[in-house]
Amino acid sequence: MRADAQRNRQRVLRTAAEVFAAEGLSVPVHEIARRAGVGTGTVSRHFPTKESLYAAVLLDRMGQLSGYADSLAAEDDLGTAFFALFGRLVREGAAHRGLAEALAGSGFDIEAAASSAGCNVSDRLRRLLSEAQDAGAVDPGVTFADIKALMAGCLAYDGPDPDRVIDVISRGLRVPG
Repeated sequence: MRADAQRNRQRVLRTAAEVFAAEGLSVPVHEIARRAGVGTGTVSRHFPTKESLYAAVLLDRMGQLSGYADSLAAEDDLGTAFFALFGRLVREGAAHRGLAEALAGSGFDIEAAASSAGCNVSDRLRRLLSEAQDAGAVDPGVTFADIKALMAGCLAYDGPDPDRVIDVISRGLRVPG
């Protein structure tokens, strides 16, 4: 790829990441192109569909989150690791509308795309949940569907202190004792 084409691709990705984070996944490609200072043809050459642009932006973020989850899984305290990942995912979703929409099921199958790219955060969260339950840190009756519903509720919360909500939920998931 020529140097100018690489710069244009990076500019489109950077702009798309900012726009998706601030405004969600419904922003049209032509608007992303305009904000990036390129034509829609330039965007289409690099990303033939809007879904491929979503994938590039969101999979980059999912790759970073997967790395974080993998580092947590190496820790000795699996309960702390699970709650750290849960909190980070909620905070990330609150700060990035596009990621929140994708995680909540926006029509873009982020889990399938992430699985094929080796960065499925949901699989990592599911595994940490199971390991935290086996370690006695999380109530064994809590299901992964419960966790996803709680995350969706947290992402819908529009209050001033998401960390307080995360803390309350985390305390409710712990095994009493």
